[in-house]
Amino acid sequence: MATFDLTRLRAVVFDTDGVVTDTARVHAAAWKHVFDAFLRGRSAPFDVRADYLAFVDGRSRLDGVRTFLASRGISIPEGGPQDEPGAETVHGLGSAKDALFVEAIAHHGVAAFPSTVALLHELRQRGCRTGVVSAGRHCRAVVSSAGLLHLFDVVVGGEDAAELGLPGKPDPALFLEAARRLELAPGVVAIVEDALPGVEAARKGGFGLVVGVDRSGSGAPGDGPRAAAGTGARAMRAAGADVVVADLADTDVSGRVPVGRP
Repeated sequence: MATFDLTRLRAVVFDTDGVVTDTARVHAAAWKHVFDAFLRGRSAPFDVRADYLAFVDGRSRLDGVRTFLASRGISIPEGGPQDEPGAETVHGLGSAKDALFVEAIAHHGVAAFPSTVALLHELRQRGCRTGVVSAGRHCRAVVSSAGLLHLFDVVVGGEDAAELGLPGKPDPALFLEAARRLELAPGVVAIVEDALPGVEAARKGGFGLVVGVDRSGSGAPGDGPRAAAGTGARAMRAAGADVVVADLADTDVSGRVPVGRP
């Protein structure tokens, strides 16, 4: 059980995919489609379980391309934002994946985890501020599609990272930017993450509480690649999580943020 103690915490910042919304499976399917087409005749197909978790999960789109291809000993040109989706460059493969993800959420919408929504309501009722972060460029659109935008004080996504020149996870820059926008020191902010690069980033950033979410073996619906293979509670703790839960239903909120306190 994880406890958010609001006598010492002032805000909780959530990762998006797999923590707030059940979109990790959509990302994984898009990556598989793009990588399998590229790898044909070069290497074994993309493994939605092992490859997604080890090389793509929690990273920015371009870093995901670089890290996964490096794992196969494949090097391709960097290219640029003008590259056609599917072009054999880092930007081209990343753009192809992005287009598939956008199409999928446009057609099927976005589902939120009920336990996360319940926790958000509880935190806000007790005066706690909330933020949501994603390495993806469609953070605001995803959260909005799930009908949750009103439950967050700040939204920091990949589009913000690109504009501000922020490095991706496991660098803590995205989380630190969320804390900056909340006008709070990292030590009074909790981070909720389900990917190892994100857990590592939260620990590096000096945040007051790092909660890992590991849905493997929990019986929780959705979040396909993680639920199938599991990030692993032990690995999350090794990366810096203070506590790991199977679902955010396994959390408690104590205390209340004093009125007038930042």
